[in-house]
Amino acid sequence: MSLKSVRTHFTQWNRENDVTEFETSSATVEQAAETIGVSLSRIAKSLSFRGEGDQVILIVAAGDAKIDNKKSRQTFGFKARMLSPNEVLEQTGHEIGGVCPFGLAHDPEVYLDVSLKRFQTVFPACGSRNSAIELTPKELSEFSFSKVWIDVCKDWE
Repeated sequence: MSLKSVRTHFTQWNRENDVTEFETSSATVEQAAETIGVSLSRIAKSLSFRGEGDQVILIVAAGDAKIDNKKSRQTFGFKARMLSPNEVLEQTGHEIGGVCPFGLAHDPEVYLDVSLKRFQTVFPACGSRNSAIELTPKELSEFSFSKVWIDVCKDWE
């Protein structure tokens, strides 16, 4: 169902057929990089956090980047905590390994980390543990309805 919701999401731009399903897993950054044949840094990983109250935040970052808690706290004004696997599924409609900012069950705030801007194209998952789509950072921003580009990661430069 999750892959289906992502394909439906991409019909707005006539890009549903650009979603690729693989025979091998792309659930982790390493698996996705190997399956697609690119460096792990070009995998756009989606990380799900709980903000203040019921606020859910989705941060999409380069595969080699790590969340910097200090930068995150400065950016958002609070300490976000990662969602549990059940919360991720409930909030996004996607299982861990297929989480992406497309075809979401609810409307979390989506932010893109600047670690992705160094690439011409990146590969976010598409709602399943064996799918992805190749997008430019500009397309990723447009198609994810992201709020803004942020700088909350480390270890990628």
